[in-house]
Amino acid sequence: MRDIVSNIGVKLALSPAVQAATIKGNTVDLQGSGSVAFIVNTGAIAGAGDFTAKIQESDTTTDGDFTDVVAGDLIGSLPATLTADASVKQGYIGHKRYVRVVLTKNGGTSIAAGAVAILGNVASRPVA
Repeated sequence: MRDIVSNIGVKLALSPAVQAATIKGNTVDLQGSGSVAFIVNTGAIAGAGDFTAKIQESDTTTDGDFTDVVAGDLIGSLPATLTADASVKQGYIGHKRYVRVVLTKNGGTSIAAGAVAILGNVASRPVA
């Protein structure tokens, strides 16, 4: 069996919590890594909570500099609406240094959700 743990980094992209409004996740710095995949995990949905997830990118950590990633810089797709008790993934192949997950509330009450960024092709191994 091959060791994956020493070859990937993990960053908290969105703290797991009950989300009742649109929320911007943590900024993930890609310096030193050659790839990233986001995993969005959901739990219970209350009051027909309707949320979508997307990835944004930027050359800076300034909130206003982040823009939605174009489809050509994404691998896979996120669902049009997040469902309860699910895990979904999407990869980023763009060239910006910073990325983040954004959950957008489209209606309803809330969703339990969180996200992690898995960093691959890291410059130095093993990854702490």
